[in-house]
Amino acid sequence: MEEKKLSQVNNKDALSKRLKKIEGQVKGIEKMVEDERYCVDILVQISAVRSAINKVGTILLENHIKGCVIESIKHDDYLETEKTIGELMDTINKFTK
Repeated sequence: MEEKKLSQVNNKDALSKRLKKIEGQVKGIEKMVEDERYCVDILVQISAVRSAINKVGTILLENHIKGCVIESIKHDDYLETEKTIGELMDTINKFTK
């Protein structure tokens, strides 16, 4: 069975940079909690982190579709296409929970 990896259309450096920024935001939230900052300010920062992590997920999902899914469908194998679409739907369902 072929090992699936991050698609070549993903810019690993850009994704890594986004994730490092998110990591910094989470550490900032931790510091805000330690400093007993105003709850609303902390909640705003949590919302920003959620938005940022959703953006990373959206980029990965889009690239998965443009890379892996399209490549799989190009091979005109009905069973493989059905399997790929099923996997994609499962992934979308998990991502949007």
